Amino acid sequence: MSAKTTHFKVGNGDMTLLVLDSGRRILIDCKIGLAADDPNDDAPDVGSQLRDRLTRDAEGRLYIDAFLLTHPDQDHCAGLRRHFHLGTPSSWAKAEDKIIIREMWSSPIVFRRADRKTAAAGHTLCADAEAWRDEARRRVRLFRAQGWFFDGDRIQILGEDVDGKTDDLLPILVSAGSTFSTICGVTDGTFTGLLLAPMLADDEEEAEVLSKNNSSVIVRLTLAAEGNPTAGRILFGGDAEVAIWERIRDEYEDEDLTYDVLVAPHHCSWHSLSWDSWSEMREKAKVSERARSALAQAASGAIIVSSSNSILDDDCDPPCIRAKREYEAILKPVLGPFRCVADEPGYDPLEISIGYFGVRPSRIVAGVAGALATGVGSEALAHG
Repeated sequence: MSAKTTHFKVGNGDMTLLVLDSGRRILIDCKIGLAADDPNDDAPDVGSQLRDRLTRDAEGRLYIDAFLLTHPDQDHCAGLRRHFHLGTPSSWAKAEDKIIIREMWSSPIVFRRADRKTAAAGHTLCADAEAWRDEARRRVRLFRAQGWFFDGDRIQILGEDVDGKTDDLLPILVSAGSTFSTICGVTDGTFTGLLLAPMLADDEEEAEVLSKNNSSVIVRLTLAAEGNPTAGRILFGGDAEVAIWERIRDEYEDEDLTYDVLVAPHHCSWHSLSWDSWSEMREKAKVSERARSALAQAASGAIIVSSSNSILDDDCDPPCIRAKREYEAILKPVLGPFRCVADEPGYDPLEISIGYFGVRPSRIVAGVAGALATGVGSEALAHG
């Protein structure tokens, strides 16, 4: 069996479904807006597209094995309350037919830093983010009370929290720099996660910088397929911006950052690559070489996916045309394609198959397909 990633058309947002070689499914972020749920709106019905790719358990409930929230902004968790069951599994209602989350992958320190940033701006987290946090706290309380749990109550904590707040959660804690291969309490030999961030700050000043730079879960998931244990390495970075990528570069080796698929952080934002404002400085804006290097460890034939609106040559950020150019330059020597999800034909998501010999987009425009087949061409491959 092969593995697959599905990148849904959600504009400037993130929503990716991974199907492992074992058949287990992992959802990375979610953006199901009201327009997507409106049959009279022309937005892609990503909620139904997700449901069509899930299976039901013995009790007739749709489920995902694990749901990772990288960052609690609305464009990463919209639609959570409408589409996913929150609360004890026994309270699931057939009439609502919401999706069961067997295991949450959540980071309390990412929420703590997001609180800090939104409070400084005079805002609060959106209702779906608050609902996620409430559910995560319910599951943690349950674990503390009984030391075990069943599917639908499970949680893995990604990254240590401050002041030893997660010290009593070691059985369900994944520390930055460590690997994990468990889903729902069972080792799954068809994937390995390397948690790159969030990392604890060395001091208050650094904590402030990390908060301002959209602290996110950054994880590289290595997927096995058809007997190849490292068939596809996929790097997710949430909305992490330049300061975080600079620290990632300082902390990790090239081999830890190598990818076959990169979901461009913050919807192909220039702020993941530079301290300068694109709208104010345009071509005079300088790239951070350390941040760029962290995002430049592309393997041969790697794919960079921009989960964003179409990328135009304007002042917008995200997505940013200058960031796209940097990613195309990264891909040029490895002959890999840059794909913007919004530019895929029709309403269907972009799908990437992962087999023994590596990764392959489900749809490739004719010119790109020819270049891949013949090995001809040194220019960065256009998105379709």
